[in-house]
Amino acid sequence: MKKYLLAGLLVWLPLAVTVWVLHAVLGMLDGIFALVLTAGQSVLPQSVYAQLEELKKIPGLGVLVMVVGLFVTGIFAANMVGQWWLRQGSRVLKKIPIVKSIYSSVKQVSDTLFSSNGNAFRLAVLVEYPRRGCWTIAFVTGQPKGETAQFLRQRQDDFVSLYVPTTPNPTSGFFVMVPRSEVIELSMSVDAALKYIISMGVVAPESSPTPAPLN
Repeated sequence: MKKYLLAGLLVWLPLAVTVWVLHAVLGMLDGIFALVLTAGQSVLPQSVYAQLEELKKIPGLGVLVMVVGLFVTGIFAANMVGQWWLRQGSRVLKKIPIVKSIYSSVKQVSDTLFSSNGNAFRLAVLVEYPRRGCWTIAFVTGQPKGETAQFLRQRQDDFVSLYVPTTPNPTSGFFVMVPRSEVIELSMSVDAALKYIISMGVVAPESSPTPAPLN
């Protein structure tokens, strides 16, 4: 009986978790869409708002609106006029107390992570952490900069910045700077490495060539 219960659990658990996550995301996006409609109540004519109010009852419409909004924003930001307006808006936000700190930090991180020219989270590596002889998977986020780079340069070694995720939740972790010579580059993809971390080593990636030191 225990055997069959476990077999049934293995079938339904991944499906249930997937449905739960999607339901939570859809609910959040629909909530944001409803909030926007509510905010527009004082601006839009009553007849138009009454029609828009009916849209709240359509499930998943928030996702569609978000995708269309991102697409239109991308088109707007890809031309010179749109870039000029975005720069002006960014300057205004950076002059507002408190807001400027949050906005600047998030923008720098997002520009680094999602830039097509950046190297953040595009390479999985092996590193000895948290002690010698204990290995874990980490992701290269770049190279030390500023004051830390000046100090580490005195160590006569090239350093790299790494993000060491925790398991099974890789959204939290540790930021470390280690000598490049002590980092071993992995041929596995970042997606495969994340699956390996989230599964706590249960879902192992396919065999790859022997790892090599990061050059």
